[in-house]
Amino acid sequence: MNKLILIIFFALAVSVFPQQQKKYFDAPFGGGIGYVPAWYIPNLNPVNKELVNIGMPELSTSGFYSSGIGGFFYIGFVKFLRVGGMGFGGSVSTSQVVDGVNREVVYSLGGGGLTVEYTLPMIKDFGVSVGAIIGGGSLKIQLYSSTGNFTWDGTWDDFNSNDNTSFSRTMNNSYWMITPTVNVDFPLNRFIVIRLGGGYQFAFINDWTADNGQELRNVPSDLNGNSFFIQSGIFIGFFSF
Repeated sequence: MNKLILIIFFALAVSVFPQQQKKYFDAPFGGGIGYVPAWYIPNLNPVNKELVNIGMPELSTSGFYSSGIGGFFYIGFVKFLRVGGMGFGGSVSTSQVVDGVNREVVYSLGGGGLTVEYTLPMIKDFGVSVGAIIGGGSLKIQLYSSTGNFTWDGTWDDFNSNDNTSFSRTMNNSYWMITPTVNVDFPLNRFIVIRLGGGYQFAFINDWTADNGQELRNVPSDLNGNSFFIQSGIFIGFFSF
């Protein structure tokens, strides 16, 4: 008799649970955190123009890889709205060795901020969300030239000399940004989601500086943090679409 009661109870639970779940999750619910690699394609023409002038290989204009971490959760009291945050960073470089002198140029882009997204209610079983990243970022260009022959004493001698064989310079710009995005999240199950998306970063750049915060003038206006990007990701948490 006990076994029969247990079987009946289990059958009722199985039949009722999907209905309760469907009723309770009448909008996307949950959230998680994950790894968000991306491919950024900024305008590198101002840098490549200078590289061509000095005979160095150009930076790749097809873009570069960035990595980051992101997360989000549905706030509940506003259906289909989710908030979260993310951060990212990546770089591309070019180098050349001529007559024993090593020359390298590194272009780096990074940033992060608050994410606000709305999941389209007419799509079921997976999430299509439109929104934006609101935050800040930084753009850095580093130049190096040296023979590679360094010593402790020689480093300080070079620092104290007006004539040395090594050169390095770092050019920086920090900016505010707003980035419209579209993301599609495919749940593998209740606890893992795969993401594919993209967007365009609009950067509101400040004045450029060089090395230890010194003013850098006459920087081309189209050398900025604006960039199209394609994003992917894998999130772990709890998800119901």
